Amino acid sequence: MFLPIVAITQNTSIRGFIYEKDSGEPVIFTNVYLLGTNFGGSTDVNGYFTITQIPAGDYTLIVTYLGFDTIREPVSLKAGQIINKRLYMTKSALQLKTFEVSAERQEALKETKTSVMKITPKQISSIPSVGTPDLAQYLQVLPGIIFTGDQGGQLYVRGGPPIQNKILLDGLVIYNPFHSIGLFSVFETDIMRNVDIFTGGFGAEYGGRISSIMDITTRDGNKTRLIGAVGATTFGSRIILEGPIVKLKPETGTSASFIFAGKNSYLKQSSKLFYNYVDTAGLPFNFTDLYGKLSLNTETGSKINIFGFNFTDNVIYNDIAEFDWENSGLGASFILVPGSTTTLIEGNIGYTDYKITLDDKQGNPKSSEIEGFNLGLRFSYFSPVHEVKYGIETVGFKTTFNFMNSANRAIIQEQNTTEIAFYIKDKITLKKLIIEPSFRLHLYASLSDFSPEPRLAFKYVLSDRVRLKGAGGLYSQNLIAANSDRDVVNLFYGFLSGPDNLQDEFDGEEITHKLQKAQHAIFGIEYDPAKHVTLNIEGYYKYFSQLTNLNRNKVFDDTNEYWDKPDYLKKDFIIERGNAYGLDLSVKYDRKKYYFWAVYSLGYINRYDGISDYVPHYDRRHNANLVATFLMGGKQNSELSVRWNFGSGFPFTKNRGHYPLVTFEDGLDTDITTADDELGTLFSNINDGRLPYYHRLDISYKNTQYFTENIKMEIIVGITNVYNRANIFYFDRITKERINQLPIMPSLGLTLRF
Repeated sequence: MFLPIVAITQNTSIRGFIYEKDSGEPVIFTNVYLLGTNFGGSTDVNGYFTITQIPAGDYTLIVTYLGFDTIREPVSLKAGQIINKRLYMTKSALQLKTFEVSAERQEALKETKTSVMKITPKQISSIPSVGTPDLAQYLQVLPGIIFTGDQGGQLYVRGGPPIQNKILLDGLVIYNPFHSIGLFSVFETDIMRNVDIFTGGFGAEYGGRISSIMDITTRDGNKTRLIGAVGATTFGSRIILEGPIVKLKPETGTSASFIFAGKNSYLKQSSKLFYNYVDTAGLPFNFTDLYGKLSLNTETGSKINIFGFNFTDNVIYNDIAEFDWENSGLGASFILVPGSTTTLIEGNIGYTDYKITLDDKQGNPKSSEIEGFNLGLRFSYFSPVHEVKYGIETVGFKTTFNFMNSANRAIIQEQNTTEIAFYIKDKITLKKLIIEPSFRLHLYASLSDFSPEPRLAFKYVLSDRVRLKGAGGLYSQNLIAANSDRDVVNLFYGFLSGPDNLQDEFDGEEITHKLQKAQHAIFGIEYDPAKHVTLNIEGYYKYFSQLTNLNRNKVFDDTNEYWDKPDYLKKDFIIERGNAYGLDLSVKYDRKKYYFWAVYSLGYINRYDGISDYVPHYDRRHNANLVATFLMGGKQNSELSVRWNFGSGFPFTKNRGHYPLVTFEDGLDTDITTADDELGTLFSNINDGRLPYYHRLDISYKNTQYFTENIKMEIIVGITNVYNRANIFYFDRITKERINQLPIMPSLGLTLRF
């Protein structure tokens, strides 16, 4: 009943899908237009396109994409008709050197693209890699993203901690996308189709987080033949296998295919041989990632995917701590193309379970689990002026959390949560102006609360070379982290739903809800000073009007016995406010065999907990990345990549001094003149110091050897931290022992593709 009914008596519409002929995989973001007219568009992440309100007549449909032969398809359109097309592109036999088509440049003129980066596997492979290219390594060079370290590091996006980042894999929520060694994510690069990274100002189709979105789409298995890849590096091994179950028939378009990917780290074992200078006991990181997907395609372009995954991580620091987590899930997604309307229907449903435990060998174990489902139904309607998207999303999850704080007070929570959201978004194209107003109504059923969230994005094309853009809106979330935002190093990262044990007042004001809320405002300029050069500048401001943080200062139980104690000494959680603002600048040069990318981010982050102002530990003022790639050889089958990262020091809390701390083990009977005491530490103000600057140089060289048309070998030689910079990881306040991030680490990787 939500489908729009449009009566068009004189005009016609063309819609359909564009696929690669060799694999049956959709061709994304390619240009589709009618020759000699202004009617056209581009394919989406599913390869789907639609051109509406075309006058009846005879036309030539053109499909162009770099590296593929151009498609020219005659079409005859009758009034009121909707024509469906299913077209297959063939890779070019000849590489033209005098004609270039930039799909990215065309997209810049048609999309708002404010604080969003579209990433493909090819881009991920363009930076130096450790063994094999990985999304975790690529994210570290993006503007606005701060990475806190090689070991147990986390990604912080424009002032937001990891709990404020939403990660989606084929529509299913992933609660921990990175392994404990910060060089690897849980995702296999080779099976990705597209990754959208929103660092702020995202539209109403996304919700439940107040900082950023990472939306990952995997490709279908090859529909024409069995292919795969096997590889091994000094860090781990991997395997990918894909192929048809029912082979694609171009005349009907029906097919069934599968894809499986698995990777495993044996770093704890291999490091004793290759990196014994780091730790004679071996680096304590091991993980295993498994992913499988089944795809069914119909004649009309409708399809259904069924997928599942299991990701595990294990870290053992001898005599210090043991850390484990496991994330498993099962989901399905579908695309439905109705026969009588240009509306596209998409949906997904899935279940996921994430468990994490930490035994610190000091008698303070932690455990957390979040399990639940998410379901979404989306509609997209297209016209020459409007592109309307609307839908409904439902999320339900159960959180279980056990924790003992530094005052030996237990914090235990078990809670069920349900969220329902409705949204609508319209993309209006008016010659040089593109406007994307959207609205989301997010209902937090378990809290009996709702959040109306208007949002807006725009782009104004001043000229082919200069474009202005902006975005902003209101955002909310219920989920919180099961650790303090003030902890510098955190392997343990559990989850909680909105807490009951929260302050009633903050800074003299009554608290009326338990949600975390933020407002975003972003403005930017895109400038193309030369044909192959793009300059992008964005300024942003995020105001976090209400945040929830674990109360590390809890001393008393929240009972009638301590009714007179202030909330900040007895509540499990405290409320904070803050903001984040800064400037992101990037310059890209991309021409033939040369690629250069320079990124600089200036950021400021502030928090106020009702008592004092402080900056969080990830407040890195300056962050810069330089990336260069050069293709070599007559067939350009060799590639040299270099990356240099520079960052100012993170904040930390200084020591003011030490003192003898009497523990009063015998209570009032303790004789302080003879009792044993411990070494107590007197701290300075929160995070009033700065660690040394961080910088690191990485280099990798990749060579591809072709044995046959379909069989090739890739060799990747890489060096991380080339000049062996001693970047600080941890400093023991008592013993004064310093532990650094990973030192110089060479790696070798071999991948056979067939």
